[in-house]
Amino acid sequence: MKSIFKLLGNLIGYINVSIATFGIIAGVTLAFANVVARYGFNYSFTWAAELTVYFFIWSMFFAAAYCFRIDGHITINLFIENVPKKVSKVSLLLSRTVSFIFLCAVSYYGYEYLLLVHEMEETSIDLEIPMWIPYLVIPISFAFGAYRVFEHIITLVKTPADKLVFKNEHDELIEEVVHIDDIVKAVDKKTGGML
Repeated sequence: MKSIFKLLGNLIGYINVSIATFGIIAGVTLAFANVVARYGFNYSFTWAAELTVYFFIWSMFFAAAYCFRIDGHITINLFIENVPKKVSKVSLLLSRTVSFIFLCAVSYYGYEYLLLVHEMEETSIDLEIPMWIPYLVIPISFAFGAYRVFEHIITLVKTPADKLVFKNEHDELIEEVVHIDDIVKAVDKKTGGML
């Protein structure tokens, strides 16, 4: 059972990273090509602006979903770092549960809205594609984010309160500097201090 969840988690991570990467690359490339065509050749792709916006939106939503995997969203840890570990654990469980419920609700109502748009046969202005295709990003990315938050809840439930570790930005910067010092020492050793 663990391997199924691990496989699912890896698949979701791969999808998130792939779509986020493709979206940003395609959006920048398309915007650049349209600018070159407009100013260099006095020609404009009428559909490029709309498609560029869709690429950026998909990229942003799937990158945000990926940030739940690495716990990369902005948090204020001042409270949980300065209260007893049991209170911290309960507070984290509460906040993660609220986040999970919110993400599930947005995913569900995003799906409901998608069905409404599909039923109304709404199409985009320039691309003339069904609008349910661009709106598909909402239920999928929020469902992926909810899955990641659920993973964090399970991990938090399994972890004893006294084993919880909180990293703040200051600690991460110190670790980064220590890691850089190790790299500098290794390079210094290999070059005989010539670098």
